Amino acid sequence: MTKDILYNYTLHLADNALMLAQRNSEWCGHGPVLEQDIAITNISLDLIGQSRSLYQYAAELKNAASGTNEATEDTLAYLRDVREYKNCLLVEQPNGDWAQTILRQFFFSVYQYGLYQQLLQSTDATLAAIAEKSLKEVTYHVRWSSEWVIRLGDGTEESHNRLENALEELWAFTGELFTPASYELEAVKAGFGVDVSALKPEWEQKVNEIFAEATLPDAATGGREGVWMQTGGKEGIHTEQLGFLLAELQYMQRAYPGAEW
Repeated sequence: MTKDILYNYTLHLADNALMLAQRNSEWCGHGPVLEQDIAITNISLDLIGQSRSLYQYAAELKNAASGTNEATEDTLAYLRDVREYKNCLLVEQPNGDWAQTILRQFFFSVYQYGLYQQLLQSTDATLAAIAEKSLKEVTYHVRWSSEWVIRLGDGTEESHNRLENALEELWAFTGELFTPASYELEAVKAGFGVDVSALKPEWEQKVNEIFAEATLPDAATGGREGVWMQTGGKEGIHTEQLGFLLAELQYMQRAYPGAEW
């Protein structure tokens, strides 16, 4: 039972990283300026690296449980159906404009930073090691996205309005970050997981700090107190956006099974 929980928990972490990486990679060659095009592509590569480590570990757990060697990082990434993915809804949302992409990255990176900091204390040595390596990358992701939120919010009237529109689009997907799924609750009891509900105060503090510099209203207020928070992604109930994302992500593997470069 514990191994099943560890498997699902690891998949959740991997799916979060992969889906956001796939979304960000859509900017490759389309960024507003060359330097930032390269920056967001590098962030995508960081996230893919994180997902690879987690998928490899999940595959080991699945193979140990089944007594086979059928699971690999590739089968887990490319050969599951929509309902089998456990990523939060935030990371599957479309890029929209540059402001929406930046705000999505900022929200998730601040969350991921707190998560990985706590995961360093995990009783599972592999998860703790992945968190330690990934935390260095996520620290940069937080700084980069924070600087962009400030630049857009405290920039021109156009950039400020676009960031406010992005906030209206994405805020309803932030609540799920701190709403634990069943396997997250069990993971905490088992000692290897993180209580995500406890991450919210620090997340809000960081978000509000950056919002203040960006001349944006307080994250949890500013007319958003009654916003209904969307949930379900962690348990496999996704928006229509994930289906379109997977159609592109999985195309080559499904069209040419087992193909290698």
